[in-house]
Amino acid sequence: MSTHARRERLLLADLLETYGPEAPTLCEGWRTRELAAHVVVRERRADAAGGILVKALQPRLERVQQEFAAKPYEELIQLIRTGPPRMSPFSLKQVDEAANTVEFFVHGEDVRRARPDWTPREIDPVLADALWRRLETTARAYGRRCPVGLVLRRPNGQVAVARKGTPVVTVTGEPGELLLFVSGRQDAARVELEGDEKSVARVREAKLGL
Repeated sequence: MSTHARRERLLLADLLETYGPEAPTLCEGWRTRELAAHVVVRERRADAAGGILVKALQPRLERVQQEFAAKPYEELIQLIRTGPPRMSPFSLKQVDEAANTVEFFVHGEDVRRARPDWTPREIDPVLADALWRRLETTARAYGRRCPVGLVLRRPNGQVAVARKGTPVVTVTGEPGELLLFVSGRQDAARVELEGDEKSVARVREAKLGL
């Protein structure tokens, strides 16, 4: 059976192929070419991918991503579609599912929502639940830099605390929208915010994300 990560991988590849290498994305400074290079480097170049989380390693990551971005765009798309090499931890189904479902979902929306004529994607309930489970386990990491208390709430009433504290801002939306919001795409996420006006403004401007 196809996993969520596999389906999101193929959808992302299709979007990147459809819009071409020069299309805008929600990732500041990245066109679709740079986004594709990032995805490939993340799962194929462990020697450089550490720069995603470790600031001291960022210069090497940027150099390697630039090298990959210079490759033929069609080659990058094919590398995304075929997935990581066997020696990569991402080749393990459990690791792929845990690490890539959200990664590919968010980057797919980075491509989709950067266009002025974008339309909402219909997400099936099974994927929505999978995204919510991932959000529940990572909410604190996403919200660690939030300047106020932050609560994430699904329309069905389920909640996850992204940051404890007062005052509190509650963000309500579907799991995919909440993930976009806490990953730093506040302006692109379709959510509702509850809280005092000043706190809501601070959350909208905060640098959220891992």
